[in-house]
Amino acid sequence: MTNIVLIVMDTARYDESFGTAAPPTIADLCDNGTKFTNAFAAAPWTLPSHASVFSGQYPSKHGSNATAKQFNPSAPSVIEAFDEAGHETVAVSNNTWISGEFGFDRGFDQFRKNWQFVQADADPVKIARENDGIERWKELARHIFDGNPPLNALNALYAFFQHRHGSDDGAKRANDWVKEWLDDREESDPFFLFLNYMEPHLEYAPPQEYTEQHLPDGVTFKEAMQVEQDAFRYIAGDLEMTERDFEILRALYRGEIAYLDEQIGNLRESLKRAGEWEDTVFVVIGDHGENIGDHGLMDHQYCLYDTLIHVPLVIHGGAFTNGGERTDLVQLTDLAPSLLDAADIEAPEFRDRLQGQSFHPQADTDPREYVYAEYMAPQPSMDALEKRVSNPSEEVYKYDRSLRAIRGTDWKLIRGSDGTRELYQVSVDQMEADNRSETEPEQAERLEQQLDDWLESFTSEEDNTDADMDQNTKNRLEDLGYLQ
Repeated sequence: MTNIVLIVMDTARYDESFGTAAPPTIADLCDNGTKFTNAFAAAPWTLPSHASVFSGQYPSKHGSNATAKQFNPSAPSVIEAFDEAGHETVAVSNNTWISGEFGFDRGFDQFRKNWQFVQADADPVKIARENDGIERWKELARHIFDGNPPLNALNALYAFFQHRHGSDDGAKRANDWVKEWLDDREESDPFFLFLNYMEPHLEYAPPQEYTEQHLPDGVTFKEAMQVEQDAFRYIAGDLEMTERDFEILRALYRGEIAYLDEQIGNLRESLKRAGEWEDTVFVVIGDHGENIGDHGLMDHQYCLYDTLIHVPLVIHGGAFTNGGERTDLVQLTDLAPSLLDAADIEAPEFRDRLQGQSFHPQADTDPREYVYAEYMAPQPSMDALEKRVSNPSEEVYKYDRSLRAIRGTDWKLIRGSDGTRELYQVSVDQMEADNRSETEPEQAERLEQQLDDWLESFTSEEDNTDADMDQNTKNRLEDLGYLQ
């Protein structure tokens, strides 16, 4: 029987994970497994992307988006398919979106919410980033004694440590829990283990020793940790950032990837010590990427450029071992049927509702000609952005629209609900800098017709709603930059 371990490197973009200097664990998995160089997410942020991974459907089909913030109860779940087939199903999540509150515990026998701290109304991490001096300490004191002093004090101590030295954002603690679970496990059934690691997500605060090698010359770790990381103030025109600032932030981001890579290696060692590695299909993906000054943006909202939808995907184990490099187009919606094939599970009722297609080496499926991505509504909304930034620039309101993209190996079209149209020849313009919709109108029309044909091929889901969030959840999501 085959175990499945599915790891999400939350916010991992392709070029920083699989680039010329891929970190050692990922590089080893690529060398000995199957590396996918053209894997694409169906959505550019966590909730709809995970819903697409679990359901094998696109956002407009499963109905999970910024206006309906939960994994739709009516959508199929590959976790339920594995559970019904006899797998023990276990999740460890470090991301607040990926929790029972938003419907993602469906089908799991155990679901561990692993986030370390519940942030209060003021964010001590941001306080700790202020200039050293008496004002910083006054602000921390005000925060500690406002509301829940014991919890606030714990958060403040954590923030101080993070500010000075960088920190683990839950990966080590997740691994420790998995190691104990493996050691104590008496089940003879195979397992499906899902982990979401948050390290590459804003705010970047990697451990110092993993970061210094990436820093620009003359920049200390302490100085790097002082660079502002308020993505939405920047997007709204309320914060000026220099190219030097972004160079430093990219170094911190690479430090996060480097640290997480080591933690993924530690998880692999735990599987080996438990005697499970040889029977495990080990999958590492990014759920979406990240803008670090790219396209005038930070974080992972408001666009469908490849910086957000081109993601890492590597699989080791079973038929994927020594599979080399695959350059064909695949989607994260294709992962569910591929893993069912890897575990030799039929699950006909689940498969009947799929939009994804298996890319298992033994699957009888034709290569994709196109991949698709959807951004159904801005997140945060313009109203939420106005609450976060008192006087946003008029320029920011251009992001108040939905987007859809169709991408082949040569050309890509992005269409907005506001009538905008962008066309890029991505085979030669990887940065998507030269919009050729005006100079290549026939190419744009051809892709737009293909996009319309695809949309007409299925019925969109309209019965999903927002999840009910308690205040702690709202606070934590605000700290991650999602809500206001």
